[in-house]
Amino acid sequence: MAIEIGNAPCSWGVEFADDPRNPPWTRVLDECVAAGYKGIELGPVGYMPEDAAVLRDALDARDLTLIGGVVFRAFHDPAQWDDVLDGAVRTCRALVAHGARHLVLIDSISPRRAPTAGRASEAVQMDRAEWTAFTDRIRSVARMGTEEYGLTVGIHAHAAGFMDFEPELERLLEETDDTILKICFDTGHHSYAGFDPVAFMKRHIGRISYMHFKDIDPAVKARAIARQTGFYDACAQGIFCNLGDGDVDFPAVREVLADAGFNGWCTVEQDCDPGGDTSPVADAKANRSYLKSIGF
Repeated sequence: MAIEIGNAPCSWGVEFADDPRNPPWTRVLDECVAAGYKGIELGPVGYMPEDAAVLRDALDARDLTLIGGVVFRAFHDPAQWDDVLDGAVRTCRALVAHGARHLVLIDSISPRRAPTAGRASEAVQMDRAEWTAFTDRIRSVARMGTEEYGLTVGIHAHAAGFMDFEPELERLLEETDDTILKICFDTGHHSYAGFDPVAFMKRHIGRISYMHFKDIDPAVKARAIARQTGFYDACAQGIFCNLGDGDVDFPAVREVLADAGFNGWCTVEQDCDPGGDTSPVADAKANRSYLKSIGF
């Protein structure tokens, strides 16, 4: 097992490139290094400079590796297909320019799904035609990322989207060629959805190409689910706690990765409120320290 640990701009509250509350991208890079990480994700495309020379100089000056990038857009909405493609193409170009490997696809939050985040049995389901069109859009971007840009593409389940719960994730995997679509597995979102992340990893470790390390506070999760709290409100309430303080069994996660001889990057993601009173750099340091304490 040869694992490198990175972090991501979402740990500084950066969810959308145009959010005026975002910290400066250079500060995120500086604090990522100060917290002990050697790699970072791109964040939402447009947050970091799309001028490759500018970003390359900044990364090189800090000895930081760009790990990958996320397309967090509305794959579930056919009317937003142009926006999905725009984000995908720009992200692919940015990753290739910096030698990054991982393209992560996430269906963004849907108003139809938001009230039942964490409630698989109550969540509205797509009909067959809608599901086919939805997953065809995911496969189209996956094929583009793999075949046109040479990236490793992973699907990422996310609370309040239409790729959230374990059964729909496994259905997509069964219906999609593993040569174009792997799994970016997020431990926290799997717990948020009400499923066991370690059990899923054991079944699908051969298809997991990339990991997002996220922990979840069970008390905040229970309240958020009971009250139908919106995803970003739940983030502001601290649903994603420091690693080791929540309900994800990270020593068991490490054991699964070690037994499989997993090699590559695992990225810490602790989504938070950009206007909140937390200290992202302190949390990033604490998370790096915890991971070292259990052998990462």
